[in-house]
This record gives sequence, C-alpha cells and structure tokens, in this order.
Amino acid sequence: MHQITPPEIALEEAHSGLNMEQAGRLMKLATYASVTVASILIAAKFAAWLATDSVSLLSTLIDSLLDAGASLINLVAVRHSLQPADEEHRFGHGKAESLAGLAQAAFICGSALFLFIEAGERLVRPQVIANMDIGIIVMGVSIALTLLLVGFQKYVVVKTGSVAISADSMHYKMDVLVNISVVASLILATQMGWTYADPLFAIAIAAYIVWGAWQIGHEAYQVLMDRELPDEDRQRIIDIACEHADVHDVHDLKTRSSGTQTFIQLHLEMDGEMPLMRAHEIADEVMVSLMKAFPRSEVIIHEDPEGIDEPRQDF
Repeated sequence: MHQITPPEIALEEAHSGLNMEQAGRLMKLATYASVTVASILIAAKFAAWLATDSVSLLSTLIDSLLDAGASLINLVAVRHSLQPADEEHRFGHGKAESLAGLAQAAFICGSALFLFIEAGERLVRPQVIANMDIGIIVMGVSIALTLLLVGFQKYVVVKTGSVAISADSMHYKMDVLVNISVVASLILATQMGWTYADPLFAIAIAAYIVWGAWQIGHEAYQVLMDRELPDEDRQRIIDIACEHADVHDVHDLKTRSSGTQTFIQLHLEMDGEMPLMRAHEIADEVMVSLMKAFPRSEVIIHEDPEGIDEPRQDF
C-alpha cells in the first residue's frame, strides 16, 4: 500500500496559488466579513422595520438575524475544520464545515416557518405601510453591501473550495433576491395600493428560503455520508491514472471529500514481473498527476499485478 498525504505544498501552490495556511487565512477572513455585514444589516433593517411596519421588511430582518447566526456558526466551524489531523482525528476536522451546513439549514427552516405565520396574519389583517422612503433606502444599502460580500465569498470559494463558505454565500445570494423583492413589495403597497403585496411577497420569500435550506442541508448530509465525487471527477481520476504507459488498468476506486480536502483511493494494475521499486515509482508518478488535478487531496494507491484474481468493486 502506497500512501501520500499532502504536505507536498508546492503542488497546491502550482494549481491554486495558495497553500493550506494561506487558504485558511482567506476562509477566516470571509467568515469575519459575513458576520460584520450581517450585523450592519440587522441594525439597519430593524430601524427600517420599526419605521415602516412592513412584514416583508420584517422577513428580510429575520433572514439577516439567521444569517448572522449561521455566519457565527461558520466562523467557529471553519476555525475548527482548519485544525490539522491529530491522533484522534486521523482524517482531519473538515466535516465540521458540513455540520455547520446542517445547522444553517435548521436555522433557515425556522425563519421560514415564522415568516409564514406573520404573513398569514397580515393577509387576514392588512395594514398600510408607512415611511416607504426609509425602507427603500435601507434595502438599497443592503443590496449593495450583500453584493460586495457575495463577490468576495465567490473569490474565496474559487481559491479554497470551502463547503462552509459556499453555503454561507448561498444565504447572501438569496438575500439579494429577497431584498429586491422587498423593494418591489414596498412600492406596490404604497404607490399602487396593493396592500396584499407585502404579505404575499413575504410568503414567496419564505418558500424560497425553504428551498435554499433544502439545498444546503442536502449537500451537507451527502458530505457527512461520504458521498463519492461526481462521475466526471471519478472518470477524470481513472483517465489520469491510465494515461501512464505502465498502468494497464484501475479498479476499486473510492473517493470522498471532507471540508476542503479530497480523499482518493485506487488500485493500479501493472506488469506482474515488474520490480517492486519500479511499481513504487509509477505509483508516485500517478500520485503527482492526481494531486495536480485535485489540489489538497490525499491519495492512497495500491499496486496490483495485472490479471490477479481478487474480489473487486465496481467503479
């Protein structure tokens, strides 16, 4: 059994321009930015809600409160997931990100339930919205700040592949659409007299939030259950291994992800008469090729003589 773990930082730097320490700092910075933005938006939206008494504005205030809670959970989870592997956690702490994703999904579903209740009550007892200008100004500032945060989070996800930052970014992408819909509901309710627009938009926002929670929760669950990498990635691994002239075939490929790290295990079939030292060199060469294609990965390769009769698992 030939195992290579990724302290070959040079391979990661060649692929993404970041080593593990740099990626960790960038992920932490993204969590600090999301908590800061959420805190600013909570204060602004709370003041605007008091001034307007808009239930759709209340809905986005609640969403920001939960975003702040989810971002705090992310901050703790990211710091924990970046801790190196130890004697009790040989595969690292990357799944803390996915646990944070499940917590975020629960937070979001709770907010959606509250919104449904509030919007339903407002449908029964519609109310006139006051101080529309304040609400629109606050929502405009919210949209601008959220777009800046989402842009930075996208950059961090591209550089690090963080599941937690990606899930957090999904919240704020939804917030952009939510904030735009709140502006629309304020205008319809005050300028055109459509008093039902406010609660109806709130219901639509709540439904959209539930859909987002399902996506986040499902993805986090799949990672916790060690779901295989996508079929195109698995095929890419097989193709890279078989590109080596001395590799005749590949079997028993197993893959999973945990946080920003990918785990790859496979068996290489080679000439049974080949010296052990040469088989070891070939495994090293395949490992390097795989780590170039999948940075921050741990690769375990087992060398098999071609034609050996042993139980095998399908790809």
